[in-house]
Amino acid sequence: MALKSFLQVDPDSHFPIQNLPYGAFKPQPTAPARLAVAIGDYVLDLSEIAKAGLFNGPILTGSDCFLQSTLNKFLALGRPAWKEARATLQMLLSSTEQTLRDNADLRQKTLVPMSKVEMVLPMEIGDYTDFFSSMHHAKNCGTIFRGPQNPIPPNWFHLPIAYHGRASSIVISGTNINRPRGQGYPTGDSPPYFGPSLKLDFELEMAAVVGPGNELGKTIDVNEAADHIFGLVLMNDWSARDIQAWEYVPLGPFLGKSFGTTVSPWIVTLDALEPFACDAPKQDPHPLSYLAEKISRNYDIALEVQIKPSGQKDSSVVTRSNFKNLYWTLTQQLAHHTINGCNLRPGDLLGTGTISGPVCLLPTFHFSILLPLYIFTNPHTDTSNHVCVYALEIHRTLSTTPCALWYSMFF
Repeated sequence: MALKSFLQVDPDSHFPIQNLPYGAFKPQPTAPARLAVAIGDYVLDLSEIAKAGLFNGPILTGSDCFLQSTLNKFLALGRPAWKEARATLQMLLSSTEQTLRDNADLRQKTLVPMSKVEMVLPMEIGDYTDFFSSMHHAKNCGTIFRGPQNPIPPNWFHLPIAYHGRASSIVISGTNINRPRGQGYPTGDSPPYFGPSLKLDFELEMAAVVGPGNELGKTIDVNEAADHIFGLVLMNDWSARDIQAWEYVPLGPFLGKSFGTTVSPWIVTLDALEPFACDAPKQDPHPLSYLAEKISRNYDIALEVQIKPSGQKDSSVVTRSNFKNLYWTLTQQLAHHTINGCNLRPGDLLGTGTISGPVCLLPTFHFSILLPLYIFTNPHTDTSNHVCVYALEIHRTLSTTPCALWYSMFF
């Protein structure tokens, strides 16, 4: 019999009892952040659950990890603690358990309507790395820059390529992104262009949230790497392509990337994603031994981007993809990150890179073919720094129906 909550959860809800993603919220704008999981149209306040002594398993009894304003302390406890917390929460929210169901005062304290809270970043992100793990994306980029005869450089098939991003500018969904200013390629004999970016876009990505890290100088075995990944968020990596194109040789992205990265407010755990695990694509050539997995897995997570321009009633689908298309797995990315002895820490964020698929939709907007979605807007058409307001909806399949998270974006 399927697990069911005592709460009335719409069958089309993004947050059934099988999901229970983690986040952080403020009940009032001036209040400290509290930790929560999502259930139906509510957030379940984990600080109140902890104060009531309901985290009473062998690992979490007496722990103050849910009395913090971020998840970092909980992330550091590792998978046994995560599994214990999930089991406790599913029990408390189940239709057959009376502890919360029949206690009106406790329900009043712990269950807060989502419509009445402000979501904030759920973890302190010490470091952020963005990978380049989609073969379709690598091929699209390479075709443009190197031609169709040799679109993907040979090193790409031997290691998960990445760059170190800027953690301080990672913001929660709904935060305004200002158009960055910087230099661009000169025209003819003129000096480099300087001004607002003329080629601003975002990349459809997901990102892994790191749990327990590793000591400096130590590595994480690829077959144990899953125990160091708490869960996944949706991520939009904003990019100023004209600034990036002028600056990236020889050291890679800088101002073209560091002005903003958007993540969803909810972290979906790997335990919740377990029913959607699937085989990863076959890798040819076979990876080196430190990247060779006994079981190589991805997740069947359908992704869709819709854009609704300001003043228009309907949105348009501009791309569809799936997490299972990634060539390099999350665990390979994490293991490779540590192979030189680099130390990861709880709350670190590992972006997948653009998740392209074998088919890309071409909408009626002005897009480039470099990425699944390129948005080029003209900053000179408006006296403000915000040219257009779009609503972006990204669907993530976590049950029989898609799970949608809304982003408000300003270009």
